[in-house]
Amino acid sequence: MRLLAVSAALAALSGCGEMSNEQQAALVQNAVANAEAIAENVTAEAEKAEKAAEAPNRDGWVGKWVGVEGLVLTIAKDPAGPGRYRLTNTYSLDPGATGTFAGVATEEGIAFTRPDGARVLRATDGAATGLKYLEGKKDCLTATVGEGYCRD
Repeated sequence: MRLLAVSAALAALSGCGEMSNEQQAALVQNAVANAEAIAENVTAEAEKAEKAAEAPNRDGWVGKWVGVEGLVLTIAKDPAGPGRYRLTNTYSLDPGATGTFAGVATEEGIAFTRPDGARVLRATDGAATGLKYLEGKKDCLTATVGEGYCRD
C-alpha cells in the first residue's frame, strides 16, 4: 500500500518540474501518510467485519412473540449488521411501558436495555417464564422471571 502511494506521488511529481525539492518531499510525505491512514481504515473495517461474523446468530427469533394480558415482543433484524436486533416491546400494562430497543446477540441470548433496566432474552419453555398461562408452551423467550413470550 505504501509503495503504491509513493509510486503515485512520484508519477504526479514527474509533471511538476517547477516544484522545489522541499515541496516534492512534502507531497511524497502526504501521499505516504494518506496511504497509511487508508491502510488503518481497511484494517479496522476488516476487524469489525470479523467480529460481526463471530456474533451469535439469533435470526431464528425474528418475529412476533406473545406474552400474557396483551404483552407482546416483536424482534426484527437491525440493518446495523449481524447480531443486531430491534425489539418492539409492550412489557407492562403500565402507561409508557412500550418501546423499541436496540438488542445485541450474546452467548446467552439478546441483550437490551429499556427504562426498567438491562435485560437478556433467553430461549426457554413456558414453565421457565414463571407464568402459569404459558406453562406447556415449548418455544418461548424469557426476559426475567414473570415476563415471558411464546410462539406456540
